[in-house]
Amino acid sequence: MTRILKPFACAIVLAAFALPLAAQQEVPAAPSQEPSGPVSNAAPVFPKADPANFTAASPTKETVDSFFNENWGFDPDRIWEVAAVLKTNVEGLSKVIVYVGDKSGKQKPQALAFFALPDGKYIIIGDQIIPFGAHPFVPVREKLKLQATGPYRGSESKNFEIVEFADFQCPHCKVAQETMDKLLSDYPNAHMVFQVFPLVKIHAEAYHAAAVGVCVTNMGGNKAFFTYAAAVFDGQEGLNTPDGASLTLNSAVSKAGLDPAKAEACAKTPATKAVVDADIKLAEDIAINETPTIVVNGRQIPASIPYEQLKTIIDYQLKLDNLSK
Repeated sequence: MTRILKPFACAIVLAAFALPLAAQQEVPAAPSQEPSGPVSNAAPVFPKADPANFTAASPTKETVDSFFNENWGFDPDRIWEVAAVLKTNVEGLSKVIVYVGDKSGKQKPQALAFFALPDGKYIIIGDQIIPFGAHPFVPVREKLKLQATGPYRGSESKNFEIVEFADFQCPHCKVAQETMDKLLSDYPNAHMVFQVFPLVKIHAEAYHAAAVGVCVTNMGGNKAFFTYAAAVFDGQEGLNTPDGASLTLNSAVSKAGLDPAKAEACAKTPATKAVVDADIKLAEDIAINETPTIVVNGRQIPASIPYEQLKTIIDYQLKLDNLSK
């Protein structure tokens, strides 16, 4: 997986919640744990929530539960209990404590903490800011419906939208194309968008490949673009040098049935660069920090996870949104 050179926020499974709970006064103690011995096969029993630990009006326990359910509900073994929603010295900023475990008892339960911001839209966990709320994926979903305007396959409707953020020079993006083809087959009702996100700090030719792709779409439509994209990924090693990139991109344009000279000229125009820049900004605005990343109705999912797990999460998101495959 290719990452931007900055901290990675995993809003999908909230891996950041594995951080240890910092010591603070007036918070419930963590669940008791055996320091050694055989692993239990029983689900942990969390301490009963104390009403005295719910001193902040917002967020409500129901909102926190809904947030965890939307993020973790696809995993039938995951369990949690909201233990506290506490006022802090900052007006409107709340400290939330949640006990987390699994039904099998194989994982030790933990007390996890985060701060809920006054606007109710974000939380702070460690050095990360993560979308929050009873339905945390809706704002990104609505934003992508309007701004993810890359070439697409599948349904015209955006009710069920899968957006792939990819970099033509990213080796993992090349591998992920097989996954995207499988998803298109398994989810024929999906509106599947290829959104270019060239990681310009680490891939010297990715921006130009994206710009040529924009022109191919303008000149030949969606079908031409996906022919071009497949050819670029097939010849990806050629992007390692400027001369090789020219040969690779020209060949890909030709395979799409278009004129390489016209596509090249188009790629250098301010209008085309503005499109690529807008695509980069869109990815950054919704905190896409690595390629490839798949966003399903606003929910970020790393494309590198096992396919069956990916389908499980997508199916769960469809259930949340009352949609069919």
